[in-house]
Amino acid sequence: QVQLVESGGGLVQAGDSLRLSCAASGRTFTGWYMGWFRQAPGKEREFVAAINWSGGSMYYAESVKGRFTISRDKAKNTVWLQMNSLKPEDTAVYYCAAQYSDSPTTKSKYDYWGQGTQVTVSS
Repeated sequence: QVQLVESGGGLVQAGDSLRLSCAASGRTFTGWYMGWFRQAPGKEREFVAAINWSGGSMYYAESVKGRFTISRDKAKNTVWLQMNSLKPEDTAVYYCAAQYSDSPTTKSKYDYWGQGTQVTVSS
């Protein structure tokens, strides 16, 4: 069965950088999209970034464009989210997700989810 495990969260100050990792297992992901979502207290889970496993095309939420970078290593079955110039508004639990559909920015299309990793940015 598909399993996704996030790691790399922590407490940082505004302006700092952090890199999250997602270890994927259970199958080959040819034709899949891998995504990162986040959820702050009292808010809905929102799209952050996604990448096509096969071709590497990338998608970003406007709020993180230019600051965050998503990448993957197919041989290692790993997805990363490099987060630079972090802001207090980035504070949330970050989730890794996977889908075999063709809507990389749509939360409801993702079938598999990790358990999340906490990112806290202080001012």
